[in-house]
Amino acid sequence: MRRLLSSAVALLLMGATARAQDPAIAGGRCATPDTIVFRGATRVTDVKVRADAGLVPGPVNYRALDRAIKALYATGQFDDVIASCDLTADQKRASLIFDLRERPLLSGVDVAGTDRVSRNDVRGRVDLLVGKPLDPAQVARAVQRIDSLYQAEGYFVAEVKPETTLVNGEVKLLFRVDEGRRLAVSGVNVTGNVGVSGQDVVGAMETKPEGFLWFKKGELDADKFAGDVGERIPALYSSKGYLDAQVLKDTVTVDRARGKALVDLVMREGPRYRVGTFEVTGSRRFSSEDLQRFYPFGVQPKTITGAVKGVLRVGRSSDAAGYFDQARWDDATRRVGEAYANEGYIYASVRPIVDRRRVGTDSVPTVNLRWEVDEGAPAIVNRVDILGNDVTNESCIRNQIFVVPGDIFRRDALIRSYQSIGNLGFFETPIAPPDTKRANEQGDLDVIFHVKEKRTGNVNFGASVGQGAGVGGFIGFDQPNLFGLCKKGSLNWQFGQYINDFSLTYTDPFIRESQYSGTVTAYHSQTRYYVQDVGQQTRVGGQLQIGFPLMGSRFSRLFASYGAERVNYGNSGLVSTINCSIISCDRSTLGLSFEHDTRVGLPFATDGGKQTL
Repeated sequence: MRRLLSSAVALLLMGATARAQDPAIAGGRCATPDTIVFRGATRVTDVKVRADAGLVPGPVNYRALDRAIKALYATGQFDDVIASCDLTADQKRASLIFDLRERPLLSGVDVAGTDRVSRNDVRGRVDLLVGKPLDPAQVARAVQRIDSLYQAEGYFVAEVKPETTLVNGEVKLLFRVDEGRRLAVSGVNVTGNVGVSGQDVVGAMETKPEGFLWFKKGELDADKFAGDVGERIPALYSSKGYLDAQVLKDTVTVDRARGKALVDLVMREGPRYRVGTFEVTGSRRFSSEDLQRFYPFGVQPKTITGAVKGVLRVGRSSDAAGYFDQARWDDATRRVGEAYANEGYIYASVRPIVDRRRVGTDSVPTVNLRWEVDEGAPAIVNRVDILGNDVTNESCIRNQIFVVPGDIFRRDALIRSYQSIGNLGFFETPIAPPDTKRANEQGDLDVIFHVKEKRTGNVNFGASVGQGAGVGGFIGFDQPNLFGLCKKGSLNWQFGQYINDFSLTYTDPFIRESQYSGTVTAYHSQTRYYVQDVGQQTRVGGQLQIGFPLMGSRFSRLFASYGAERVNYGNSGLVSTINCSIISCDRSTLGLSFEHDTRVGLPFATDGGKQTL
């Protein structure tokens, strides 16, 4: 702008000087140019430049000249615009001359030095257009945007330098970044806190001061710090009864030379609220006594663990017992909503009301609590669909589902169905969560389970040779989803010069689509003892096991089994002298067992347990 004003003033002074030197030039010849000349524009046409300037030969005042210069700069095509006046020797004709310096075209943009921040993220902060004139102001804005990106990631000492390379009138622009290191938090100062210690405030934050140990880096992350100020510190105070607590001011003082940051927090705690009355309105499915069990501030039955903690004075202090805890209140409200969902009231709304009051002559800050329940109608399961089971039979999967069409929709049954399907081990994990969609205006639901088949079963074989055992080998086959019907089959054969073992097992978890299970095992084992001519032994037998659901439970089963075996000792060797007519070579077994299995996430269980008797 200084150049614009100086150019315009120079022309006016030039006109005034002409008048002073030669009275014949009335008003100054430069104020009324006969021609207007533009020099230096090679890329932009003369017609375009004249149209942008908006000047014609004739009287030109200061404002018109100022507007013309600003208009030429506004096109973004020029780095410099200088206006001057040229008079002929006889001073009868004047020419207004604009000397222009065009901006070079941008031929490419790149970034270098990015390591801790993604190169694409840095490049995305540069909005310069290739093929357009390079604007220094836009370059400066790009530098600021890159710098802001690094500050958001905690790199406050990062430096961005634009470098240009001019080739054939075109310029290549490179933003070279020196990332430095993230700021290390040297300390956190908390002021204005009375009821909550500064140590507790810092303990609730994810932004921690650096420590002596290598893993306590204390790096300043802008997102984490924003979460501390906006969420975690207020949550800490509300859990201690300070519902009106606020972070009045948060300041980060940066020492760029040392790469350190000092965090200052100014708190306004406000009053600490005690728990007052409690009531439940709108509940019909559950009685007030039923919902009272979820209330977190009532008289709770003491467990052995709670009694020990009380003696040792660990856990919640008695001083905090009568004060409101927002976290416990929110958790209790969530559990009430889950209780309704487990009974089919998925549209139920449990609205927690916290009514702040001043109670008594001492105006004690108190909150009266209330759950306003809008139950709505229970949702009924309209249909259950299974998608993606290309191999596994649908009936096999449905045996694992606890959600039945026509029954009340229960959230816990849906979760258990999802877990049981995963326990089959036939599908890729994690299995996609089931979808629920409204089926009609009454609020009934369609439940859709999505599965993706994976390869099941294995075949293994091998061979061995040894000085004592000679040549041998083994063949094995195992398929837990035989024919896609959830039936399990396995075959194992181990053979050699002195051994020949064969076993075959078949398991049906749902015999004829019932809840009864069965396992059949047959085996043939022949062993030859070559030491001291002991002889050989051949065992042939099998076992049948039937499983019954105990009292209709899918998790508890009673198993009854029967096994039979015959042993033959051959016709040679020491063991051949055993007389099976005197000593029975047949044996049978009866078995009865109980199993309770609630495991989740098989084969590596993450929850539940298995008990066997």
